[in-house]
Amino acid sequence: MSQDYNSTLNLPKTDFPMRAGLPKSEPVTLKAWEDNKVYEKLMEVNEGKPLFVLHDGPPYANGDIHLGHALNKILKDFIVRYKNMAGFKAPYVPGWDTHGLPTELKARKKAGIGNSAEISIVELRKMCEEFVTGYINDQRTQFKRLGVIGEWDNPYITLKHEFEAEQIRVFAKMATKGYIYKGLKPVYWCPECKTALAEAEIEYAEDPCHSIYVKFTVTDDKGVFSNLGLDPSKVKFVIWTTTTWTLPANVAICVGPRYEYSIIKTGDEYLVMATELYKSAFEAAEITDYEVVATVKGSDLEYIKTAHPFLDRESLVIVGDHVTLESGTGCVHTAPGHGVDDFNVCQNYPEIPTICPVDSNGVLTEEAGQFAGLTTDEANKKIAVYLDENGYLFALKKIIHQYPHCWRCKTPILFRATDQWFCSVEDFKDKACEAIDSVKWIPAWGHDRITNMVKERKDWCISRQRKWGVPIPIFFCKECGEAHIDNEAMSAVADLFEKEGSNAWYSHTAAEILPEGTKCKKCGCTEFEKEKDIMDVWFDSGSSHAAVISKRDNLKFPADLYLEGNDQYRGWFQSSLLTSVATEGVAPYKAVLTHGMILDEEKRKMSKSLGNGISPQDVTEKYGADVLRLWVSSTDYQSDVHISNEILKQISESYRKIRNTARYILGNVYDFNPDTDSVPVNELMPMDKWAIVKLNELIAKVKQAYDNYEFHQVYHSIRNFCVIDMSNFYLDVLKDRLYTEKSDSKSRKAAQTAIYIILNAMTRMISPILAYTSDEIWKYMPHSSNENAENVIFNEMPNQVEIETDADFMSFWDEIHQLRDDVKKSLEGLIKDKTIKSSLEAKVTLKASGEKLEFLKKAEPELAAAFIVSAVEIAENNGELEIAVDKAIGEKCERCWIISETVGTDSEHPHLCKRCCNILK
Repeated sequence: MSQDYNSTLNLPKTDFPMRAGLPKSEPVTLKAWEDNKVYEKLMEVNEGKPLFVLHDGPPYANGDIHLGHALNKILKDFIVRYKNMAGFKAPYVPGWDTHGLPTELKARKKAGIGNSAEISIVELRKMCEEFVTGYINDQRTQFKRLGVIGEWDNPYITLKHEFEAEQIRVFAKMATKGYIYKGLKPVYWCPECKTALAEAEIEYAEDPCHSIYVKFTVTDDKGVFSNLGLDPSKVKFVIWTTTTWTLPANVAICVGPRYEYSIIKTGDEYLVMATELYKSAFEAAEITDYEVVATVKGSDLEYIKTAHPFLDRESLVIVGDHVTLESGTGCVHTAPGHGVDDFNVCQNYPEIPTICPVDSNGVLTEEAGQFAGLTTDEANKKIAVYLDENGYLFALKKIIHQYPHCWRCKTPILFRATDQWFCSVEDFKDKACEAIDSVKWIPAWGHDRITNMVKERKDWCISRQRKWGVPIPIFFCKECGEAHIDNEAMSAVADLFEKEGSNAWYSHTAAEILPEGTKCKKCGCTEFEKEKDIMDVWFDSGSSHAAVISKRDNLKFPADLYLEGNDQYRGWFQSSLLTSVATEGVAPYKAVLTHGMILDEEKRKMSKSLGNGISPQDVTEKYGADVLRLWVSSTDYQSDVHISNEILKQISESYRKIRNTARYILGNVYDFNPDTDSVPVNELMPMDKWAIVKLNELIAKVKQAYDNYEFHQVYHSIRNFCVIDMSNFYLDVLKDRLYTEKSDSKSRKAAQTAIYIILNAMTRMISPILAYTSDEIWKYMPHSSNENAENVIFNEMPNQVEIETDADFMSFWDEIHQLRDDVKKSLEGLIKDKTIKSSLEAKVTLKASGEKLEFLKKAEPELAAAFIVSAVEIAENNGELEIAVDKAIGEKCERCWIISETVGTDSEHPHLCKRCCNILK
């Protein structure tokens, strides 16, 4: 009668759950982290190590987090966790951007207030602060749920008194250096939001419009046309524009001084257009009967005068290098009140006025003559009709073009000349470009991108006509209107804000804020009034290097790294750079790393309107935060990344494979003490040594990938190691030795030593990515006395194991690995046709010649275990490798399941093979 030998086997034992149950288990782990102050302990553990500072770009606190937020914060957490395990002290101070129009609009909407004029400024600001504070708390909870560690109880917030005070000090440094000025210039203006906008607050979208060709009649030709024998009164310049509503602001026509212009006769008129463009213009007008009668150089046309087509005003012909021959007529409609290039070129002609006949609501003023009172849309149609009826319209063509829109309300913006506060980037542009050169840009193309943006920028419009924000700390003399830009005055404002916050600007008079005895430097008056505009929110967040990393004792300036989306080259990266270079002369960061945007599986940008959004909250509730983190690690995030439910399912399967690898090892080290049971590495069995070398290769790849911020390489390397090297080979082969050998035998302890080293190293390597799971694995693992058993994050990344092997050794085992894959295919055929039930019922015969035969004879002692078969026979042939699979001869051992002719040779254990009998004895 056979007996039950299961009790004699070393079967796996572990309480580590097979099913992760992350949505339920992670919140429990998170609470334990908070209760045990894991982040604070981590900072203590790493005290004295070199400091690594990743400075957090602050998200707006005006809604729940979305996947873009999750991608950004998880990437930062990968870096912070890794650096803390790689020999650094890497604190993380999260931040929030709190001012600006989005918050003001949402706060008013929530309170049911349609217009900010319905309540006092102080009441409105209090409402905004309460609104934004609620969302800070919500977002903080949501970010923490993602496993992101940091100073969540002590973040930086742009509405905090200490932050606002430092922002004022940054402004003061820039103002006293002469970089800040007020001037009339065309700026982006949103008629819906009724405020100036920065370039970073603009997004482009396709708009249908009418491109219009308009004739301006010459009134003074300076002899140019009369010398050609033409009647100047019949000569007309043809301009082209896609913004008909700006024609009331036209004061000039700009031509390219180096271009050739043709004078074309059609009917009884002579039209002036660039030689390279007139044919396309006539095509648009559907006119075929015309003749070129003369050509002139653009520079010869300067100072010719023309009559405005519907206003009693002169339009002067001027020259400018910004004129191109890409489209239009080469005669550029010039309205300095509505365009930066127009404004700049007109500075060369002092006699040309800057006219802006459009108010803050996008309605034409009395300066627009008969079209006053119309919106810009209405004016487009009415002006075109007038021009057509009065003979000034040459052609009209419907086109679709890219046009700037407000990023908040999505309304088309206006270019509108208004009095605004500017930072003169031109004054320190060269220094800014030098600072850019000193920074490591990842990807490298970021260097050229931000360099070009800064080079093309002359000014930064920093004023906004809103209520919720940091006031511009400027006083105006009541007598002469002179701006009082004085360091002492602004220092007084900074000190006041540090005590009471920026609300004090509205609750104190100018006299109460200014130092006693302050006088106007122009007229000596002592009566002042305060500036009403607030600062651009990019100035807020762009001052964070001064308010945060320069001020906190546990941080440093400049930061080692800024990491944000690639839209921040014109946003936070640039505003931080400009304020830092203007005040400190250097960039605020040593390196800048960017990530792409999130797209769905059809490569569409995620949005509520498309209904293709996936919220991080939904992912964590369904799969767990670690699956979301694993997805982030799997992406080549420096380009746009894709996500879908199908992708998340695939990532969940990868997670399961990593978890199962860990669980298998945990189940087989239940009786292993690293301090007392470890076998010296160089005394391990050959296959164990092979596994350790593979681990060493993994450690090298993973460390390099982390150092280069290539987290997808970490993901793929670890996943492939778990699946290919471990599950499909080493751990599969190891079962027999782990389960059947005597529990305290050297061969079993050797196997346990190897898999313990592997699990220990792997858990550390996945820790930055699988924050929750690595902590869970660590708690179920045995630990040596020289490591911190409390939490994996308190330990350093693994070093490669010192082991004596060579290339020939690895080549030998890699060839066995490949041979195993070939044998498995043959075995699968027999199992499929039910000749055998499992590989242990098989005998494999390998026939070869030459070097292959020599290899097989050398490898023969390892092959049966490697193939997981009962027997292997080596034979010689005259050609290529032959693989034959047959049923093994003998009886099945009831303990190890190997088919052997030795089963029954021991009367004490008649159902066991000789090997198992010896083990039991």
